[in-house]
Amino acid sequence: MAYPPPQPAKPHHKLLRWIAIAILALIVIVGLAVLIIWLTIKPKRLVYSVEEVLIQNFNLTNNHLNATFDIVMTAYNPNTKVSFYYDSVEVTVTYHDQTVAFTGVEPFFQSHQNVTRLEVKPVAQYLPLKGSVAMDLGHEKSSGEVKLAVYVKARIRFKVGVWKSKDRTLRVACDRVSAHFYSAKRFEMTFCDVDL
Repeated sequence: MAYPPPQPAKPHHKLLRWIAIAILALIVIVGLAVLIIWLTIKPKRLVYSVEEVLIQNFNLTNNHLNATFDIVMTAYNPNTKVSFYYDSVEVTVTYHDQTVAFTGVEPFFQSHQNVTRLEVKPVAQYLPLKGSVAMDLGHEKSSGEVKLAVYVKARIRFKVGVWKSKDRTLRVACDRVSAHFYSAKRFEMTFCDVDL
């Protein structure tokens, strides 16, 4: 029984095959480049902590809060080859999920293996509080210590050698921070969750 001779491949099938091979090769090359760069840089997560919080000029009248929160935070960059540009930084203080104060921080540059100390003073100015929140805050003040949350939101860029990345959003959450109304001999340092 005779079989029909094989049909020659159509030219457009060959072209599609070469395009597919080229795209696959490009994906593999880019993937290898990213892996090599990552292994060379070995990026590590930033480490944030709140060193102390002192509440000054505290006044709670008719469920309205006036206060200054003196906050000392440290930002540690453990990376040996990655530096960071902080283009904008906002610090927010919350109590029982209600924002009570916020402030901005001047842009700064953090080099590799650097500890940067941030001293910020978010202010509450005649801020209305929910009834239960005001009552709880008043009760906690009598003990001399309040548990707060401190949040940082920043627009940052990576710098590796001469290369700089696009803007990314850094979010830092510091929960259950001990804030004192009077200078204490010893503050309880709180480590924060960092999301980048």
